[in-house]
Amino acid sequence: MILAIDIGNTNVKCGVFDGDKLVSSLRLSSSVNKTSDEYGMYMKNILHERGIKPEMIDGVIMSSVNPNMNYTFEHLIRYYFDKKPLVVGAGLKTGLNIKYDNPKEVGADRIVGSVAAYYTYGGPCIVMDCGTATTFNAISGKGEFLGGAIGLGLKTASDALTKSASKLPKVELAVPEKTIGKTTITNMQSGLIFGYIGMVEYLVNGIKKDMNCENVKVVATGGLSEIVAANSNVIDVVDRTLTLRGLNVIYKMNAGGTV
Repeated sequence: MILAIDIGNTNVKCGVFDGDKLVSSLRLSSSVNKTSDEYGMYMKNILHERGIKPEMIDGVIMSSVNPNMNYTFEHLIRYYFDKKPLVVGAGLKTGLNIKYDNPKEVGADRIVGSVAAYYTYGGPCIVMDCGTATTFNAISGKGEFLGGAIGLGLKTASDALTKSASKLPKVELAVPEKTIGKTTITNMQSGLIFGYIGMVEYLVNGIKKDMNCENVKVVATGGLSEIVAANSNVIDVVDRTLTLRGLNVIYKMNAGGTV
């Protein structure tokens, strides 16, 4: 079995794969204040409850956009699972040709999601990840990572609005019935959610135009991807396990397995 760990700015996602099958997954909050023992014991106990013991893990791979937590997780992987993790970064095979001015600038999360989308759904495709930031990645039919766009995440925009405007309250990110709101809450929900969907639609259509290809599959992942998919016609597939499955693909590429 392979343990895949994706360290994000808000959450840490973990998944255990038996071949191509995701047999278990869990989510932890990202915190630089937690120790490797706190994370390690929690992971070990949760997996044990699900019938997965540390000695059943044959290999570990991790990606991170939160460098302050890397040492913590590398240490717990060595101590609790007795493995040296593969870390997504320069020198690791991904199967993609990175057409970036400086390939080292591309976030590991963007590469991993793009790998999963390309090997699962084929190319050309656009991968949208609705996280702390919203990223858009364009992959050609030949497996080239062409670049993309980075925008605000929906929750990030909501938090920034309430923090910067002292009289505006925190709101639930729920879709209002109409664009014209009749209360401060529905006004904010309209501006945040419909404005976010408008950004997504504009960028997806713009990326398709730049790719000079209309027949592009759009794959969305991340916590709020369902909101966009339910209220827009630009999303073809919602896949919440995309990043973890991309890590599993990259592990097999670099461990000599069959993808």
